[in-house]
Amino acid sequence: MALKSLNKSNHLKKILIYVILILLMTLMLIPFLWMLSASVKTDREVFQMNPFRFIPEVPRWSNYVDIWTKIPFMKFVQNTTLLTIVVTFLQLFTSSFAAYSFAKLDFKYKNQLFLAYIATIAMPWQVYMVPQFIMMRNFGLNDKLLAMVFLQAFSAFGVFMMKQFYMSVPDSLCEAARIDGMNEYQIYYKIMLPLSKPALSTLTIFTFVNTWNDYLGPLIYLKSPEKKTIQLGLKMFIGQYSSEYGLIMAGSVLSLIPVLLIFILLQKHFVQGIASTGLKG
Repeated sequence: MALKSLNKSNHLKKILIYVILILLMTLMLIPFLWMLSASVKTDREVFQMNPFRFIPEVPRWSNYVDIWTKIPFMKFVQNTTLLTIVVTFLQLFTSSFAAYSFAKLDFKYKNQLFLAYIATIAMPWQVYMVPQFIMMRNFGLNDKLLAMVFLQAFSAFGVFMMKQFYMSVPDSLCEAARIDGMNEYQIYYKIMLPLSKPALSTLTIFTFVNTWNDYLGPLIYLKSPEKKTIQLGLKMFIGQYSSEYGLIMAGSVLSLIPVLLIFILLQKHFVQGIASTGLKG
């Protein structure tokens, strides 16, 4: 009798947990669903609440065509894609390379240098935003995508996450490789990188999403229309007296597609990476 009562209690707890998770998921999906709905509406219908229609009587699919003709949306996509791919590749390389040194090599002031580097995570970007801009301007990189590449090629968070993963790899594996005659570059390339696919996939998703959706950085450094990113391009639909919200939402939906594809492709490794990078402190 007691066992039956315990099983019933556990069953009710599971049901309650699932109900809470479903409610939270619904709340998170509401903005996304509203964006999808607004992307096929006219500006007048976007904020029409009485009555509210999720799908209008006459969906305005032309929004997805007009977005390519009213602004140079393809150019913005190309700029954003180039910037995101280059920054993601550089962060993967620099973060994994530095993390290997901090995790598996011994050198003077290693711990102090690592703590000093990681401490920069706690400093908001707005604190050193102006000095960075002055530095890039003095280098002649103002209004160039290269400025964004230089500023985002290194990531303290990426180094920290990769180091946590490398610490879970037994030191004996590296020692055996050294005995076999491998140098540190070969160990990093032939052993550590193949083992770190989950962590690299996790860092890829974080870096790709942050760079693709970045607005403030390109706003500060990029002024020429032909060099703007998607996030800056969508701002062109916001005027002084009116805004074309249907087109903005259509552009936002299109800009989400690459992010969703990256997450779907790397989802399996992403879950493994989240679990493995927290094994050791």
